[in-house]
Amino acid sequence: MKKKLKLPKLPKINWKLFITIIIIIVLVTVAIKVIPKFISRGDKDVSYEVLEESQVPDKIQQILPRYKMLERALAAKVDDDIYVIVTRGEKLTGGYGVEIERIQLLKEDKEERMIVHTKFKDPKPDELVPQVITYPCVVAKTDLKELPKKIDLKVYYNE
Repeated sequence: MKKKLKLPKLPKINWKLFITIIIIIVLVTVAIKVIPKFISRGDKDVSYEVLEESQVPDKIQQILPRYKMLERALAAKVDDDIYVIVTRGEKLTGGYGVEIERIQLLKEDKEERMIVHTKFKDPKPDELVPQVITYPCVVAKTDLKELPKKIDLKVYYNE
């Protein structure tokens, strides 16, 4: 007498529930990819190149003394290039610095607003620094073709 081999019973699948779960997963994945683009309203990061002092155009070198006493970000158009300048103001010692972390262009009510994210470096309280007046600043050349209407400076401090 031969024994029949019994196969295990597979659970019954509720196909409606299975397909519904797959559709929900696909919709959530698409929403995660698409919704941030609608929320950002066309915001974009601006590519830039930080310039050495010798690379800064003469026109910017001429206007820089007017702004070096202020802590601000500004943009200038020289020839067909747009430059972003960040100044820290007058500092009574050395050891202060500024660097551009990111430049972002936001669209608001048909106008463009540039946000320059910068990192400020201050000397530590016990650090030996030269006792000389300094004017930390940085100049970057961007890939923009037009000057934005507004420019904001967002500052982060190096810890």
